[in-house]
Amino acid sequence: MPSPYSTGLLCRCPRCGKGKLFDGFMTLKPECDSCGLNFNFANVGDGATIFVIMIAGAIVVTAALFTEVKYQPPYWVHVALWIPLILIVTLWPLRGLKSLLVSLQYHHKSS
Repeated sequence: MPSPYSTGLLCRCPRCGKGKLFDGFMTLKPECDSCGLNFNFANVGDGATIFVIMIAGAIVVTAALFTEVKYQPPYWVHVALWIPLILIVTLWPLRGLKSLLVSLQYHHKSS
């Protein structure tokens, strides 16, 4: 059995490690293309979203406060800096973290 961490972070099937887990950006496939594992057991809900929001919030707020206190830039600079950073630190890890939670649910036989 493949490692739940490697299959999770690579967005692969938790049983075989070969089939893709997602149909779209965040939509789980009904079953694995390679081994036929039914993904109905996976119910991560908003777990991945909460983790990403908390981590991203800490990163962005810390960086914005540091920038404001140290440099005191105008508001348009804040907008130009923090909107792209927010998009990067929220959307980039979201898919991998959701996949990791699905893989850990399968590994620990949570249903």
